[in-house]
Amino acid sequence: MADTPLLGAKVRALRRREHMTQVDLAERLGVSASYLNLIENNRRPLTAPLLIRLAQIFQLDLQNFASEEDVRLTADLHEVFGDPIFESHGLTNADLRELVAASPNVARAVLTLYRTYATTRESLDTLGERLAGDGFVGVDNSRLPSEEVSDLIQRRMNHFAELEEGAEALWREAELDADDVYRGLVRYLHATRGIEVRIVRVADERQAMRRYDPDRRVLSISEVLPPRSRRFQLAHQLGLLTQSTAIDRILRDENLTTPESRALARVALANYFAAAILMPYQPFLEAARAERYDIELLAHRFGTSFEQVCHRLTTLRRPGAEGVPMHMVRIDIAGNISKRFSGSGIRFARFSGACPRWNVHAALMTPGMIRIQLSQMPDGAVYFCIARTVRSDRGGYHVPHTVQSIGMGCDVRYARELVYADGIDLDNIGAAVPVGVTCRTCERLDCAQRALPALQHPLRLDENRRGVSFYASVDK
Repeated sequence: MADTPLLGAKVRALRRREHMTQVDLAERLGVSASYLNLIENNRRPLTAPLLIRLAQIFQLDLQNFASEEDVRLTADLHEVFGDPIFESHGLTNADLRELVAASPNVARAVLTLYRTYATTRESLDTLGERLAGDGFVGVDNSRLPSEEVSDLIQRRMNHFAELEEGAEALWREAELDADDVYRGLVRYLHATRGIEVRIVRVADERQAMRRYDPDRRVLSISEVLPPRSRRFQLAHQLGLLTQSTAIDRILRDENLTTPESRALARVALANYFAAAILMPYQPFLEAARAERYDIELLAHRFGTSFEQVCHRLTTLRRPGAEGVPMHMVRIDIAGNISKRFSGSGIRFARFSGACPRWNVHAALMTPGMIRIQLSQMPDGAVYFCIARTVRSDRGGYHVPHTVQSIGMGCDVRYARELVYADGIDLDNIGAAVPVGVTCRTCERLDCAQRALPALQHPLRLDENRRGVSFYASVDK
């Protein structure tokens, strides 16, 4: 009975996600609506037969009833309540766990409220800076569509079976040749849609990399894109044209609350489809296993980029044909996280900067070189992480080239399946680098790179003593 409070909320969340009434679900479970109501309100236990039946109805692994989602939600709340505005309330980890267990929807509402508050605060700060200067710009109170799209991808574990099936069907219909995918895509677009593909010269650096004119049925691709990017843009446009039904079905997710979120999600899903075209699921999975997840080698074999392969590796979650569960994060030189996905279980900062001890930052100091790290989180979990920079190669001499860092990794249990773990003593956990999520939620007080005081340890300063950092305590 101890686990029942968690399961009642999960059953209700699953039912609402599928837009089912209690009567509908009760009928499929073979119980009365009143009994299901008691289960959802944690007044009756969820028996093993009902649990199995629920998994069949919603096509879920029974692990979906485990606490992974609750742990992630609790971690997000922990970061939220790490904001100094909550210091006087004395909230504990136990308080947050109880909130998530009893009222997960309320917990998500708190996240939404804080996200809106943080965005508004940042907008007002920006407005203040601009008012202090010469110009005036209105306040942007957007809800950051990128956050909603990231949440959608995380909930689906970055695997969209309908798009995988669509890509495999197109491969068969277009009779694509792995050695010349570009020519096959061009031929298919012309034969089935009457679309002509043109490579156009660059007029200026603001010119679109891809532009489709539906009236003239012309798809223009910029000459500055390398061959791998041209293939990707063709496949992306094909996704928009051929997968609209599947994409629209995914976009009906109730957590995409604005037109901007849905538009951004459409682009992300078309990108997913493009990757599935260029790196077909089964051949790519077999190659990844055979080459032990050698990212650069896989990029050469499939004619894609380092970053595209990293993305694809995180999508290998087909039931019965899974790859190594991996996480991925992309940061710029200022430490801004522009992409994140946790398939390994690792936690990423959502409302503040990431830990500077993480090798994804160090990779920016050694462009093009793979950085390897055993990372131990505050909860004791250890991850095998690799990081490398990627550089845009679009444009000519006068076009600025951006450099970003890609971080990938998995639970240390899977590390031996990766070529990058060769020669690494994976059993020596003592050699792992202590890494946190954010300074405010990290309990490690002996960190020389701490930028903020820890949430659970009030700041106490002694002007006559100095620790390894300004916020580190010193023994008396």
